Amino acid sequence: MSTTTVVNAGIEEKAWSGGNRPLNASYGKMMMWFFIVSDALTFSGFLAAYGFSRFKFIGSWPIADEVFTHVPFLHGQELPMIYVAFMTFILIMSSVTMVLAVDAGHHLNKAKVTIYMLLTVIGGLIFVGSQAWEWATFIKGDFGAVQTKGGNILQFVNAEGHRVALRDFVVAAPNERVQQKRNNGIWFVEEGSLPTYTFEDVVRGLESHPEVLVRTQILNEHGRKTVLSRGESLKQLKANGTHVVEGANLHENEYGTPLFADFFFFITGFHGFHVFSGVIINIIIFFNVILGTYEKRRSYEMVEKVGLYWHFVDLVWVFVFTFFYLV
Repeated sequence: MSTTTVVNAGIEEKAWSGGNRPLNASYGKMMMWFFIVSDALTFSGFLAAYGFSRFKFIGSWPIADEVFTHVPFLHGQELPMIYVAFMTFILIMSSVTMVLAVDAGHHLNKAKVTIYMLLTVIGGLIFVGSQAWEWATFIKGDFGAVQTKGGNILQFVNAEGHRVALRDFVVAAPNERVQQKRNNGIWFVEEGSLPTYTFEDVVRGLESHPEVLVRTQILNEHGRKTVLSRGESLKQLKANGTHVVEGANLHENEYGTPLFADFFFFITGFHGFHVFSGVIINIIIFFNVILGTYEKRRSYEMVEKVGLYWHFVDLVWVFVFTFFYLV
């Protein structure tokens, strides 16, 4: 072998210095990084689609400060973004405890790894539970609205512009309503759950409460939803209103365009699935730590690999939080 060949081989070995461990990382770490990169591209596509859709319907897109105002055990109080900020804080802190668990693993400190992994699992469970509560609240709704023939939403406000719930001014008529089921519906189509009030009940309630006005989902030049005058409110409701909408689902949304609810359920649900999966994996790793599996191997690399996934999930939530709640 010539001297040049030996020198080149030495330079290449020094530059690569990975051998069969590219970038000096194990096979498991490399595969985790490949998964993270591919999953990041998936989330990027979802968020890009959300951004384009919001830009297209910017004039009627729901305002986050008016949608996410609920806090558990504080019913009736509007506290915009408070609980979402709490969820975000919990998830970020769980990422901190994961860092501490990985660092303790590098020092082969089983006791600290156990504690920090437990705290990480608790943080993940709190976040998943909070997201489930937020979903339930979003689906149930709080105020109610009326959908028009064109699919737009008419909401109700007082003279100060604050939302008014249907239950505050509508009284249900005593007549009995029949829910259509497959055995008595048109073309055997089964009807969903009946709303609390009928459209006729809402019209009568608005007529008997002159202080209540109609607000459309269209934003004005100040970025606020357009509030109609008393005369326009009655005219718009009677001419274009079709039925009552309570809460949000994949077909209707009392807060505005249904497309917002579609993206909300899909993207936050997809992220929630990642968090839930991470919690399950962390629980498995936690019990392995207790059993001394990694202590026997003299390596806590598995904790580090799970940590990479958990940090990725936290980072994705920062973007989801920004897109849905802040922008």
